[in-house]
Amino acid sequence: MPQWNVAELPDAPVFQVKNLWHFLGPGLLMGGAAIGGGEWLLGPKVTAIYGGGLLWLATLSILGQMLYNVEISRYTLYTGEPIFTGKCRTLPGPMLWVVVYLALDFGTVFPYLAASAATPLVTMYLGKIPDPVEHGWMLRGLSLVIFLLSLLPMIFGGKVYNSLKAVMTFKIVFVMGFLLVLAFFYSHASTWVEIFSGFFKFGQMPVVGKPGELDNLFLSLWEGRGIPEIDLSMAAFLSGLIAISGQGGLSNTPISNYTRDQGWGMGSHVGAIPSLVGSQNIQLSHVGTVFIPDSVSLPRWKRWYQHVVRDQAFVWAPACFFGLALPSMLSVEFLKRGSDPGSDWTISVMTANGVRERAGGEIGQFLWYMTLFCGFVVLAPSMASTIDGFVRRWVDVFWTASKRLHSLDPSKIKNVYFGVLSCYALFAIVMLAFVPSPGTLIKVATSIYNFALGFSCWHVVVLNSVLLPKALRPNWAVRIGLILVGIFFWCVATVAAYKLMQDLGVIAAKATAG
Repeated sequence: MPQWNVAELPDAPVFQVKNLWHFLGPGLLMGGAAIGGGEWLLGPKVTAIYGGGLLWLATLSILGQMLYNVEISRYTLYTGEPIFTGKCRTLPGPMLWVVVYLALDFGTVFPYLAASAATPLVTMYLGKIPDPVEHGWMLRGLSLVIFLLSLLPMIFGGKVYNSLKAVMTFKIVFVMGFLLVLAFFYSHASTWVEIFSGFFKFGQMPVVGKPGELDNLFLSLWEGRGIPEIDLSMAAFLSGLIAISGQGGLSNTPISNYTRDQGWGMGSHVGAIPSLVGSQNIQLSHVGTVFIPDSVSLPRWKRWYQHVVRDQAFVWAPACFFGLALPSMLSVEFLKRGSDPGSDWTISVMTANGVRERAGGEIGQFLWYMTLFCGFVVLAPSMASTIDGFVRRWVDVFWTASKRLHSLDPSKIKNVYFGVLSCYALFAIVMLAFVPSPGTLIKVATSIYNFALGFSCWHVVVLNSVLLPKALRPNWAVRIGLILVGIFFWCVATVAAYKLMQDLGVIAAKATAG
């Protein structure tokens, strides 16, 4: 890996309300992307069965991811490089880490968001929930169109980052605005209490033999009842909820890429990835640029770090919590408690039916269409950010690590980006054309997310403790916190994998007996 350049750290901007737009950075883009599959599909499915009692799992996930996001941005503020490039700078070198992270990142290549986004649109056309067999060709065809449209923000607009930021701003305003209208006018106060209190009901777990009911692990131990017999039948969905509450998997890592593209910290010396059209004079350096910690740069560094923390704590995290709470609130309000929606991709449609019945008349029909369209707006733009996140992770690594690519002019980064994008698109199109249902894509995609994020947390601890100067390294509380976050995600992933292996064993035993 090439040595860093050295330059002066620019000062962080002074926060002013009148310049608020300039202070909305990666947290806004990633906050919009976070309102996606987990929030619209898995969260409402879980709350339809158990109410808000299991949302505390999402709280741990979001807070853990926020710490992770800040720490990967720490590296970028110092070097102007994204975190994946930094990981390749650690021993034993880029060749091993490329193989490891390609395996951990494999779930991201499955375009389940595009497949799921087709369902609300087909429902609007048919007037009913589409049958996966009878209307399979329509669902597949529309999912392909949605996927191809998701590529447009990466083709036009100058910086890819700016195009995605504009899309996610529209998404947050439209989705949050519409869901708040439904929540205020068609939800009971008890529903608000149910959902938002659920984020703090730590220890609530589903128990065997009591469908839809929960028991508190800590209360059970306190009362001498021992550990309750936990029902693992929903383990895969709970693991998926945890994985995609926030971003999940390696989908958080673009935070560091966008920190660079926003020009924060030393990112101002490096450049950004340009779009294919309208990207005059935009280029990306092959090598990161660092600064020398001294009496001038250290106060500036602290202000930049606070800038990132503010972006995550007051933009990204609230977007994640509200993005999960509002769709879940609708499922609690409009679906019968304990009802299993069946295929998880139909949950938004069932919620829309409940809204129509509650409102009634022409207003009910209008809200039915709007709820379905809101589901589309939630899912489709997140497909664009997922595509960009996957592609730029690997383009950034190869751009710095490959000696062959170093011979290219910095403005040619867009050619590499769109080459990798084309390969990704080809694979995704094959998946959309031949995989039977969005539910299958979701399970495949999320099965490895928690393993990937947990491992990445531990790697970031090592990276920031070794590559950064001592004055810029995280303190021990942050390091221990990130280690614990990694343990949490690995425990969740292990339980889900254990349950999956059990289910596969049962299926194999039945097949053998037959």
